[in-house]
Amino acid sequence: MPTHDDKIHRDRRYRPQLSQSARPATFEVATRDEHGNAGTAAIAGEHPLTVYVDKREILTLMTLGAAPEALVIGYLRNQRLVDSIEDLVAVQVDWEVNAASVYTRNGLINLEEKMAHRTKTTGCGSGTVFGDLMADIDAIHLPAADESVQLTQSTLYALAELVRKHETIYKQAGAVHGCALFNTRPELLYFVEDVGRHNAVDAIAGMMWLDGVDGSDKIFYTTGRLTSEMVIKAAQMGVPFLVSRSGVTQMGYEIAKQVGMTMIGRAVNKHFLLFNDPGRFVFDATASKDE
Repeated sequence: MPTHDDKIHRDRRYRPQLSQSARPATFEVATRDEHGNAGTAAIAGEHPLTVYVDKREILTLMTLGAAPEALVIGYLRNQRLVDSIEDLVAVQVDWEVNAASVYTRNGLINLEEKMAHRTKTTGCGSGTVFGDLMADIDAIHLPAADESVQLTQSTLYALAELVRKHETIYKQAGAVHGCALFNTRPELLYFVEDVGRHNAVDAIAGMMWLDGVDGSDKIFYTTGRLTSEMVIKAAQMGVPFLVSRSGVTQMGYEIAKQVGMTMIGRAVNKHFLLFNDPGRFVFDATASKDE
């Protein structure tokens, strides 16, 4: 985890004015099982959050509401609507009206042009990408592989074990996707769950901006499939390693090759498939045939 010195450094970073408006992640409801027995069960929250930027409505996100301010910041970052955290003056979430009000210094970048081109994505919850889905992807190139930034097979196994042991909303209620950011020790830096995987990755992107975390030596893990949207967002965050317990789409695979991303899918226990690697992955362990 980040050191004390890291925390002091982060506390001195610029931060916009933020509300603290997390909602409860789960709710107890009455149920009956297959035998007719009465009981209760935890279900995941789901709430509409309409984002207004400088008093203009942008879109409505369906979210768990666990990290709404970071979600909004990460969304604006990953849609390339703001260049830096310094562009944001305030992000205020009010659940009484299900709204997030964002105030910027100079407005959003090319908003009219990007709002004219919206792409419905495969993300759970019907994600939307503003502008051309492939816009600016040619300009994204992750750092070339070198010995200073590597992911070993044993680290991947340790990461999967940390995810397995982590207490999650999914274990209580299901119905959510999870995303996590690790360093290569591996240590868990952030873990976010939401009703859509695109929300979870956006929230982590927002947290990274708020805390000044550089992605160039980090590993991004998701429970969801590796689509083009997920690869593009991870690449924009500067993360060279993308790992999923699920599968990979063709466009996701092609973009990972283009930007030079190490992509690993079907990563469960000690099984995985290395779909693309420009030389950062190191095989240093042997998986048992029985596992």
